[in-house]
Amino acid sequence: MEKRPVVIVIILIIIGILAYFLINNISITKNSEYMDYTPQEEISENQTRQTSINLYFLNPETNNLKSEGRSVNTNELLKNPYKLIVEKLIEGPETSTLQNIFPENTRLIDANIQNNCVTLNFSDEFLNFKDDTQKYNIINSILDSLTQLNEVDSIKILINNETKDGLSQEYTTISENP
Repeated sequence: MEKRPVVIVIILIIIGILAYFLINNISITKNSEYMDYTPQEEISENQTRQTSINLYFLNPETNNLKSEGRSVNTNELLKNPYKLIVEKLIEGPETSTLQNIFPENTRLIDANIQNNCVTLNFSDEFLNFKDDTQKYNIINSILDSLTQLNEVDSIKILINNETKDGLSQEYTTISENP
């Protein structure tokens, strides 16, 4: 009978030691779960950050516009995305199966947005399109390329800061309800 209290004391000591080790191990595991991650290298301002945009060019086989993905510098895109996108359109496609539809030597003078309408100011060369089909392909190419930006609903085209006959309206791909 005297051995029974000794055995109970030994069992309590063993349970106490096990509880101590379990509590210490659990707290270490919890602390390691909340450790902050520090990257080895931060991206500097000089490093290029790229994003993808879609530009629409003429597919001469189908006579329809087809998208071409482009990777552009995000910092340049943030400065004036409307001007950058239209300048990339004027430069033409990188894919040989697509065709540039802008008249030769066309320059974009300026691009800005007001009330979700991008006003594009082109040089006189813009008016050198062959026919109405080319004109509408150019307008749709610009619309399709710019309306991928959430803030753009329509475009307006100026030639040397003036509206010209046949280009005086605001063009949109979004149907408006009266």
